[in-house]
Order: sequence, then structure tokens, then C-alpha cells
Amino acid sequence: MKPSAARLKNEIKPWQKEMWCIPQASAEYVACMEEVLDQYERPYDAQYPLICFDEGLKQLIEETRKGYPCRPGQKARYDYEYKRNGVRNLNMFYEPLAGKRYVRITKQHTKIDFAQGMKWLVDELYPQATRLRVVMDNLGPHKGASLYEAFPPAEARRILKKLEFHYTPKHGSWLNMAEIELSVFSRKLKQHIPDETLLEKEVRAITDERNGLHALINWQFRTEDARIKLKQLYPSISG
Repeated sequence: MKPSAARLKNEIKPWQKEMWCIPQASAEYVACMEEVLDQYERPYDAQYPLICFDEGLKQLIEETRKGYPCRPGQKARYDYEYKRNGVRNLNMFYEPLAGKRYVRITKQHTKIDFAQGMKWLVDELYPQATRLRVVMDNLGPHKGASLYEAFPPAEARRILKKLEFHYTPKHGSWLNMAEIELSVFSRKLKQHIPDETLLEKEVRAITDERNGLHALINWQFRTEDARIKLKQLYPSISG
């Protein structure tokens, strides 16, 4: 006898329910949102490029029993037993107007890791740029202060003078195009990757493929659209 729909609903655990980040109407939210949207509307400038930055996690999983590879009409099958080998952070740097993305893999997600990522962005990825506009979420490590914890003051200041941070609002990560790019990578990466060496190889292959195609995100949401479609998020002005 099949259980009723009501019973199935009651058996769903809290952590199994679909979760949403629901923003609250506030001037702070819309101010950050419109600032980011303004950055997306600016024309391409090689000396002043726009970079979207975000981070994602990848669990390293090693098979303990050999599974079955995919076949026509059938997905690959894995045994339920596996070995966890920790997690790695995928630091995504995405330049939307050029269709270029770069990924840096780290073992941790700390202020030092963030600072080193910004140095990598400035000195290795865009050494010829005058200044870089960086869109990212407002997490604790994502601050200029993190560079002063990682480098001597003169070095921290040198790097920060080439960076301009633009933060998405709280519960507004959907505004960050790097998050969209990370979701593409998560779908393309193999489910079971046992170690960092193989993860780097997989990530490099996906990066080269998408950069070779100059894959672009067709972003069409503008400030004017936000003021109509997200009108409920704007503070009510009377008088």
C-alpha cells in the first residue's frame, strides 16, 4: 500500500525541504543591487575590466568499489560506499564581457586565501590593467583588511590600489555572474574525483573548453527592470 501524499509530506525532514534566500525590502539591498547592475551595463574596457568573483566547494570522493561506466541510454553507476578525501575551494574569476574565466583551487577559505587570490588576479591574470572592478558577495574574508593580514602594508596597499570592490546585497548572490559560472562547472565536473591532482586536471579542461568557446552569459537584467519586476524590494516613499 502506497503512503498518502500527506504522510510523505509529514515525513520530509527540515533539512530536506527546498530552501530559498528571500530578501527583505530595504534601501541597503536595492542600493547594492543597483550598483552591481550599473557595473554590468558599462562597456568593455581592457584597462578597467569587470571581474566577477565567487567561491564554491567540491568534495573529493574516492571509490572503494568499482562502479559501472556510462553506456548509451544509461548513466554511470557508483556503489554507495566511498571514501571522503576532504574538500577543495574553487575560486572563480569570471570576466563576463570577454567570456574568460580562471579558477584557483585552495584547501581553505580564509582571509589569507582571499588575499592571495586578489594578488593572483592583479599580478598574474591582469598585470596590464589600470584598475579592476570586482563584483563579489560581502563575506567576512572579502575585505581589503584581509590583504593587510597576508602581506606587509606596502604590498597590501599596492594590490588594493588596483582593485575596486562592488558587493552584492545580502541574499543577492543571484546578481553575481561568477555564481552562474560555478554552477556550470559543478554540472560538468565528474561526481567522484578522488584527489586534488585530478580535480585540477578536470577544472583546467572545462576552463580551456569554455574559454575556447568564449562562452558568455546572456545577462539582460538591468536597473530599469529591477525597479519594475522587484518593486516590492524598494522602500515605500510617501509624501
